[in-house]
Amino acid sequence: MSNLQQLRHFAALAEHGNFARAAEAVHLSQPALSRSIQALEASLDCRLLDRHSRGISLTVHGQLVLEHAQRLLAGSHALKNAVSQLGNLEAGELLLGSGPYPAARLIPQAIGKLASAYPRVRIQLLIDNWLGLRRRLLNDDLELFVADIRDLEDDPLLHIEALSVHRGVICCRPGHPLSRKKSLSIEELLAYPLAATHLPQQISQELNSLSGKEQPISIQCDNFMVLKTLVAQSDVLTMALWDVVAEDVAAGRLSVLPLANGMFQQTSAYGLVSRAGHTLSPAAQILRQHVLEDERTS
Repeated sequence: MSNLQQLRHFAALAEHGNFARAAEAVHLSQPALSRSIQALEASLDCRLLDRHSRGISLTVHGQLVLEHAQRLLAGSHALKNAVSQLGNLEAGELLLGSGPYPAARLIPQAIGKLASAYPRVRIQLLIDNWLGLRRRLLNDDLELFVADIRDLEDDPLLHIEALSVHRGVICCRPGHPLSRKKSLSIEELLAYPLAATHLPQQISQELNSLSGKEQPISIQCDNFMVLKTLVAQSDVLTMALWDVVAEDVAAGRLSVLPLANGMFQQTSAYGLVSRAGHTLSPAAQILRQHVLEDERTS
């Protein structure tokens, strides 16, 4: 049967596309790497790649083996990481994900506390929408993420802990023409470009219904810090959650627009998400606790 070392060599070859670069990456000679791949093909009784003048390409069997190899290698890494953390968190890493809004306030606060207490733990943070984060979590690229959970709540593969609720607002720069109005209609709002992150289905449907448009969002970006800068420097409006703009509003960097009664009364739906039936590593457990504590006091 194949071993992890052979799978690691095969994954490197698939990533780099030729034997010379892959051999250098895994610190082998080209003949040694070739023998490892041949041994893997022999153990699986199939051809994994086609060799040609430009390098290599994966066969159908190769694509299937690569998918499984990546999961096995990620699982092996996660096992070593969890064991290394069982002592005093002097080693190991935390693979963490976040949606755009938690990444603007909640996650940096929690990471700061963890890093201050355990400076030797390496933390990798990926910012994406909930769809990308779910995929990466199930592929073992992440151990835990915080994001909108509206479209994830019935997923049997996930363990979800709901967090505090924050009201939704629409923001503009101070001095924007709309900031002088007392009550804005949807028509007045849509006279200006509207920017937002990737929206949950529930919010997207409400916005489509209010606007009468299939695509009312003019600018989509899953980096909320980029959206805040864009709004502060132009007439673009953005949808946001109060917890991530409260300091900017208090400091006069952003203004919240007054909406007509009953219009767009959405709230946040943050949640801590991990894989169902999986025990969190010590570092992930500590970060989870910091997130829960920060939400209770916010």
